[in-house]
Amino acid sequence: MRKRIFAVFGLGNFGFYVAQALSQAGYEVLALDKDGERVQAASECVTYALQCDSTDPIALREAGVQNADVAIVSMGDDIEASVLTVMNLKELGVGEIIAKANSEIHGRVLSNLGVRRVVHPEKESAIRLAHSLITPNLLEYLELVPGYSVVEIPVPPSLAGKTLSESQLRTHYRVNVIAIKKSASPNAINLNPAPQDRLEAHDILVIIGKEEDIQRLSELS
Repeated sequence: MRKRIFAVFGLGNFGFYVAQALSQAGYEVLALDKDGERVQAASECVTYALQCDSTDPIALREAGVQNADVAIVSMGDDIEASVLTVMNLKELGVGEIIAKANSEIHGRVLSNLGVRRVVHPEKESAIRLAHSLITPNLLEYLELVPGYSVVEIPVPPSLAGKTLSESQLRTHYRVNVIAIKKSASPNAINLNPAPQDRLEAHDILVIIGKEEDIQRLSELS
């Protein structure tokens, strides 16, 4: 199965770390920015790094952006550039676009343009912090070695109704389920579930494992 190609537009802190993380996970990443110094810094950790004005559709086509499966638009502070970049990507036929927004209005504009997912980094970080202060989250204290992750995924339809033992997640995918968020009650979390615990549709699995094994499991969803 061919790995997806990512294009990241805007190499400020957010865009740089997204591009770096995707590249470290083994994906082909095209990183673009108008700032030559940012491009130079990114060139050390991504597949391709180009100095490019993403508001110029001709420049984007020449850069081969139309070959990307997913585009991440991260120039949230420059609303005009963000919007024009998204419009250009839509015209080039990029199938999946994710964009950073710096306000609710900016986010709504991006959504209306067809952006699949709008990210509000500061808002989302603040909400996570507030929840961690109200109800300390065990996952935030796990220290993982490189190559291993803790993620949340919905129970794949093919596993709904099976017990944890019957799902054979550890045998087939080499991942460990460390918690189950129950769909019946948003606040119900089954920590360290037992083999006989049953997986239900719309439950959320909290799993730990190698990133490649987690990727294989996520393809069942």
